[in-house]
Amino acid sequence: MASRPAAERPYDVITFDCYGTMIDWEGGIRTAFSAFAAAMRVSLDVDAALALYIETEAAVEAEAYRSYREVLSETTRRITTRLGWRLPPERAAFLPDSLPAWPPFRDTNPALRRLADAGYRLGILSNTDDELLAWSRRHLAASFDIVVTAEQVGSYKPASVHFTTARSLIGEQRWLHAAQSYFHDVVPARALGIPVAWINRKGQTPTGDAKPDREFRTLTGLADWLAP
Repeated sequence: MASRPAAERPYDVITFDCYGTMIDWEGGIRTAFSAFAAAMRVSLDVDAALALYIETEAAVEAEAYRSYREVLSETTRRITTRLGWRLPPERAAFLPDSLPAWPPFRDTNPALRRLADAGYRLGILSNTDDELLAWSRRHLAASFDIVVTAEQVGSYKPASVHFTTARSLIGEQRWLHAAQSYFHDVVPARALGIPVAWINRKGQTPTGDAKPDREFRTLTGLADWLAP
C-alpha cells in the first residue's frame, strides 16, 4: 500500500499503550495463573483472580517506584497471600517470566501494518520495563521509533510523565494516542489536551468526565478511520 500524503492524514504520529491495547495482557495473566494453580494443585476462579490482579497492581504501581518486573512479582505475592496459596521462592516470578509469551490481539498486527503503510509514525507509551517490552515487541509487526517506558521515566501512568516525555520527543507533529485503559490513558491524555482514541475492547462505561476524541472496540476500527 502506498503511503498517504501527509496532507491527507489527520495526524503525523500515533502512540499506543501496549498491554491491553496491542498485547492481550488479561489473557496472558489468566494463562499464567491457571498454569500456576494447576502446578500447585489448588483451585482457581480465574475471573476472580484477574479482578484481584487489576485492583492490586494499581495499588502497587501507586507506591514508591519499583520496576515492572518487581510490580508483577509483588502483585503476585499479595494475591497469593489473599488467596491463601503457598508461593514457593522458585515460583515467585512466574508472572513476569510468563510475559514474553503474552500474545497480541488478532486485530493488532493487521492494523499496525495498515497504519505504518499509510505513513504514520508509530510509538509506544507503556507501563513496563525496557527488557520486558523488548520481548513483547517481537510479537508486533511494526517499528516504533518513539518508545517511553515506566523504567525510563520512573513512574506509571496515569501519572503524566509518559505523556510529557512523549511530547518532548514528538514536538509540533500532530499526535494521537490510542489506548484501552480509560483510567491509565484516556484520563491523563485528555487532561493534557492530547487527542486520544479509546480502544474500548470490553465495551466499558467511562468512569469519569474525560471524553475520548474517538472510540473503537478494536484496532481495526482505528485503522479503518486513519488508513482506509
